[in-house]
Amino acid sequence: MNNTTVAVIGTGTMGQGIAQLVATCGLNARMYDAAPERAAAALHAIGERLTRSVASGKLTDEARRAALARLTIAPSIAIASADADFVIEAITEQMSAKVDLFCDVARQASSKTIFATNTSSLSITELGSRIGAAERTIGLHFFNPPPTMELIEIVRGDETSQSTIDASLALASALGKTPILVRDVPGFATSRLGVILGAEAIRMLETGVASAEDIDRGMELGYRHPMGPLKLTDWVGLDVRLAILEHLHAELGEQFRPPALLRTMVKAGKLGKKTGEGFYIWKNGVAIAR
Repeated sequence: MNNTTVAVIGTGTMGQGIAQLVATCGLNARMYDAAPERAAAALHAIGERLTRSVASGKLTDEARRAALARLTIAPSIAIASADADFVIEAITEQMSAKVDLFCDVARQASSKTIFATNTSSLSITELGSRIGAAERTIGLHFFNPPPTMELIEIVRGDETSQSTIDASLALASALGKTPILVRDVPGFATSRLGVILGAEAIRMLETGVASAEDIDRGMELGYRHPMGPLKLTDWVGLDVRLAILEHLHAELGEQFRPPALLRTMVKAGKLGKKTGEGFYIWKNGVAIAR
């Protein structure tokens, strides 16, 4: 798939991680963001991470330079989408925003372009139907950080074609990921399990069962989770977790009702790692117990 071109729309944490992964795996990556300064900052951040990978011996300098050569910033959606094999969106977790974006992409892209969403909970079937390209719409749910996390959750909509599924499986392989293929149901497989654990951990903290650090340590040491549920919520973003819980609460019922503490923290702007404060204090990417 060396000649494959992947356009990544949105250059936040997930978008820039996906673009970095694509470029380092030998594919062509185009990034676009509605705010050009965010795209420029993302490119700089990727360059710094690749430089650190060289310093730590995980990447050769030649590979770093080759990856950066394959990574470009597109000045418009039209240029990003033109002749792209995949367009992967990593924007806000709102159906209306994703529909608007892909409708714009559809006017620019070829008739063979696959529309992939990094959503962790929204309906692939609805998205494909509303953009008029159901057979070419699929969920490619990456995990944070995309360059290092092994799993990719591939979500097929009710009308997603087998050729789209096959191409997505091939992309996962080219990116060195292990895919799971799931049906389009609210929360898919991983989000339903992940957010219910995170929500219960927040409720335990809310009612004084234990400290955030001890709740997390219990899951890390007792269940071999690489990161506890509260630290992981900080990493993902409290606002992102709240949006997922609100969607699943509406779709699946009371077990997904967002905890009051989560709502309070989001209103206060304590969104986790990206704002420097959540269930932990974050300094230089390191979590410090409150």
